[in-house]
Amino acid sequence: MTDHNTDLAAIIAQVIRISDDGTALEWTGDGEYVRVEAWGANSLRVRSRLMQPVADADWALLPPPADAPKPTVSIDGTGATIANGLIAARLDVLGWQQEQMRLTFTNTRTGEILLREADDGGALRLRARAHHPHETGAEAPVMTFEAYEGEHLYGMGEYQQPVLDLKGSTLELAHRNSQVSVPFLLSSRGYGFLWHNPAVGSVTFGANRTEWRSGVADQIDYWITAGDTPARIESQYADATGHAPVMPEWGLGFWQCKLRYWNQEQLLDVAREFKRRNIPIDLIVIDFFHWPLMGDFRFDEEFWPDPAAMSRELHDMGIKLMVSVWPQIDLQSENYDEMRRRNLLAKTRQGKDVGMWWPRDNQFLDPTNPETRAFVWDLAKRNYADLGVDAFWLDEAEPEWGADYDYAHYLYHIGPVGKVGNIYPQKYNQTFYDGQIAIGREDDIVNLTRAAWAGSQRYGSLVWSGDVHSTFDDLKAQITCAIHMGAAGIPWFTTDMGGFAGGDPSSEAFRELYVRWCQFSCFSAVMRNHGDRMPAERVPGKPTFDRVGNPIDHITTGADNEPWTYGEDVERIMVKYIRLREAMRPYTRDLFRQAHDDGQPLVRGLFHEFPGEEAAANIADEYMFGPDLLVAPVTEAGARTRDVYLPGGPDTVWTSLHDGAVYAGGQTVAVDAPLDVVPVFARNGADHGLAGMI
Repeated sequence: MTDHNTDLAAIIAQVIRISDDGTALEWTGDGEYVRVEAWGANSLRVRSRLMQPVADADWALLPPPADAPKPTVSIDGTGATIANGLIAARLDVLGWQQEQMRLTFTNTRTGEILLREADDGGALRLRARAHHPHETGAEAPVMTFEAYEGEHLYGMGEYQQPVLDLKGSTLELAHRNSQVSVPFLLSSRGYGFLWHNPAVGSVTFGANRTEWRSGVADQIDYWITAGDTPARIESQYADATGHAPVMPEWGLGFWQCKLRYWNQEQLLDVAREFKRRNIPIDLIVIDFFHWPLMGDFRFDEEFWPDPAAMSRELHDMGIKLMVSVWPQIDLQSENYDEMRRRNLLAKTRQGKDVGMWWPRDNQFLDPTNPETRAFVWDLAKRNYADLGVDAFWLDEAEPEWGADYDYAHYLYHIGPVGKVGNIYPQKYNQTFYDGQIAIGREDDIVNLTRAAWAGSQRYGSLVWSGDVHSTFDDLKAQITCAIHMGAAGIPWFTTDMGGFAGGDPSSEAFRELYVRWCQFSCFSAVMRNHGDRMPAERVPGKPTFDRVGNPIDHITTGADNEPWTYGEDVERIMVKYIRLREAMRPYTRDLFRQAHDDGQPLVRGLFHEFPGEEAAANIADEYMFGPDLLVAPVTEAGARTRDVYLPGGPDTVWTSLHDGAVYAGGQTVAVDAPLDVVPVFARNGADHGLAGMI
């Protein structure tokens, strides 16, 4: 027995070593290299690679603080342990000849298992860390963990489904229009988990296992953190991947948009009408096709003759200006030839070099190339920022490849889209954030974007949920989208008020949906009005011509979408909530400060404020707006009452902001919700001066 233990200890001494700086354990065996290291407070990073030491990759993770406390690292007779604050990883050496290793993560305070790699299944000979080969020689890594009964899972970004607890779900790790993959997971077991890999893939949170898959990648790479509360976990994640900036004051109010204001005087007339009607407004948006051709990155002079004068008038009215920018470069754009010569565009593997063919053939710019980021910002600065444009709407941020998202068909500067594609929106947003920082706008950055990835929050990214439809089912899904985006570390999230597609202002049914969506939007990170309203109208004016003399058909514009568009009753209700939003400024200002300082979401699932309360763990149709306000949007057509679950025990008191009724926590109540009322409850008297305003 003694000889066996001596032999095992000798083997372990050969396969596990402590890094020279004492912050990591490194294991080798059967062709695999694994590194487990301290990476921020209460956090560890794990990487696994075949036949080579693990690679450095800064996809989202920032370097850990240089002055961080050193972890406790030890090697014993059966393996090794690294403990960093609240989290420890145990490396157990296993196998017939000790050629395998299994990782277990525990909470150092309680000793409870947080997460553990799946076992080998005995005769099944399974590998928790599997590196499946492609015929090309590339790898498709798969990471498998044990599953736990009763565990609740949140985060992962935006998926259009009214599902809160993700246990039992399978999710595609890829961006699409109205789908945003942010692979950070919050568990009710007291850990957060980042799949630090921008490859297209999938994850399954099954009853028998949790399985992360990448279509192609060089290595397995993930980060895990432990915390006593969701708030602490979110704070540590923000430290690891970056904090959102401070939201400027004009982000706290009401934003007006439609598809689309198509000329300068029309836009100014709308802004003037807001002022004439004394309706508060902070920002107005110029949507797409204000340019001659996609990729020109400038105003079309026919319809926008003096953008600088337009910006000055808006600023004199106290209104900021946002302009839509798309990443497509039309093959006839004035910038296409230079960008193609300098390799600033994405590339097809074969066939015609086109990324999208709407409304004409074009190719996407490649923001993974630093030269592209510099080139595009130079155009945006000269043609927009220098003329008074305050912010950018970065549409198509996925990007939206062709008709069927053929990720495998395209290449970026840093690699194939299938391997690195999910990082695109992060780098697209960095293009404009870095440029705005360079011109001194570090305290005034908000850019609207249709996609995000881990780390996007540090670039001033306000994500909106894409081209969702104008239905109550879509409204219901936006609640869970907002909660999951916040849990995934993206605190700035918004939607198109009323939904993007299918809304007719003359329809009584749509006007009801529009009011209910307005109420939800009021209690979102940003209250923003937008949509492609029916009927569409042809834009008049002389045609614009491309470089070879072909006329360019101007895209149609939707119907009017201002508060007064919908009649007096809807305008009255909408203005009521715009003014309520104004009254909430001190509260929302504080919430944005919490997002900046501590990574806290504005829209929070009930689980965030009431962790461990089983009845609150899977409430998908209500949420906390910050710590004090519980919001229960009406998501059923014709509904004028709804049931609301009020979390907390009898010591938690909830007060209706509508009628002042007081309820104890821990119960479901039926409340009135006439068309102009959204049920909102203040926690323990913290109504922030809003009592009676709803």
